[in-house]
Amino acid sequence: MTPGSGLQAGLKNRHLTMIAIGGVIGAGLFVGSSSGIATAGPGILLSYALVGTLVVLVMRMLGEMSAANPTSGSFSAHADRALGRWAGFSIGWLYWFFWVVVLAVEATAGAKILAGWVPAVPQWGWALIVMTVLTATNLVSVGSYGEFEFWFAGIKVVAIGAFIVVGLLAIFGVLPGVHTDKASFANLTSHGGFLPHGPGTILTGVLLVVFSFMGSEIATLAAGESEDPQRAVTKSTNSIIWRIGVFYLGSILVVVSLLPWNDPSIKKEGSYVAALDSLGIAHAGEIMNVIVLTSVLSCLNSGLYTASRMAFSLGERGDAPKVFARTTARGVPMAAILASVVFGFVAVFFNYAYPDTVFLFLVNSSGAVALFVWLVICFSQLRMRRIILREAPEKLVVRMWLYPYLTWITAGFIVFVLGYMLTDTEGESSGRTTVLLSVGVAAVVVVIALVKQKVEAGRGAGAPAVEAAEKVTTG
Repeated sequence: MTPGSGLQAGLKNRHLTMIAIGGVIGAGLFVGSSSGIATAGPGILLSYALVGTLVVLVMRMLGEMSAANPTSGSFSAHADRALGRWAGFSIGWLYWFFWVVVLAVEATAGAKILAGWVPAVPQWGWALIVMTVLTATNLVSVGSYGEFEFWFAGIKVVAIGAFIVVGLLAIFGVLPGVHTDKASFANLTSHGGFLPHGPGTILTGVLLVVFSFMGSEIATLAAGESEDPQRAVTKSTNSIIWRIGVFYLGSILVVVSLLPWNDPSIKKEGSYVAALDSLGIAHAGEIMNVIVLTSVLSCLNSGLYTASRMAFSLGERGDAPKVFARTTARGVPMAAILASVVFGFVAVFFNYAYPDTVFLFLVNSSGAVALFVWLVICFSQLRMRRIILREAPEKLVVRMWLYPYLTWITAGFIVFVLGYMLTDTEGESSGRTTVLLSVGVAAVVVVIALVKQKVEAGRGAGAPAVEAAEKVTTG
């Protein structure tokens, strides 16, 4: 296969639309929402609303920069230009690290479901099969990634849409064949109040749900390989409000209205399965397992794509091996994909061999990267707005609201959440452990970036001196 001339526009508009919609629906919404409901009660809706607002604001900033300059490096490339080479290097590698760890987490989650259906194949065998199939998909072409993600995301969207419609019909008492005495909006206040454990649990809930929103930014990375990058970024940025409002707030509202928040089945079976079971829908658990598996495969597919494109961008900018920036004739960065999946396979091995030591360290040390990425987007946008206005004001087709005040408020809230995480000291994966390990890993990467930058600057300064010396010698 002859080398290509870079990434190609293999993603159609329908692919980008579904990638944008599906990007905000992670497996964490289905799996992790039950612990949030148990902690904050119906008040978890405020936690989701707070984080959702934060994501909308951050994506607006990213949309402003990406619409002006669509690139596969997205926020890493913007940070490179706005804050310096060290910033683009650091956040790019941290983001890559985050997604390759996610590959292992999701591969294991998917393998557990599949092993439950077909126990003849061991769990590690299913993890290997899932990773291999999706690696092959990504290696074929960007179009095949887009096609897989189109259907994965489509299933998630239809499933949540159907869940909300069925749930609302039951709450209003007009669902044919279903008679439940538990379903009512009164569940929001009648079991200890809207905030049964006090207002402080809203922030605790924020810590539990914030990481389920990671993936919203994938559409801005994928836009660089679409037919009309600027239009794709603008469209996905403008639609994120209703996407978060419907899929997150809408579905969680239905869950806590169908059942009392303290119903034991929510913690035992999972929030969505418990909600479906309360309606007497047959095989609710298996239906939800199919949907969760689809979400897991979608997350794996997107995670591998995202990690490889970030590695490609880093290679293009000289912040990773140059081979990462080479593409096949189909515009696929093969080396970047293989490097990402190899680390993913290694992490899967650690998950089976050392789940409570090495793998726990990997998960904790990448846990706060989402918040680091959002913080870097804030600071990049503060400077990039001035650069865009100075160099090409006509490219400012998406604008951050109330600039720069809302950007500073968003950055302040992210710092506050990181600070609040330090007060969470319960368990091996406590907020404090996650923040401290993530900050430690980030510090190491930043030091490497600064040393690399200094070495490159020294080489640059030394080049004229060497040329002058050669002239004197030859003269």
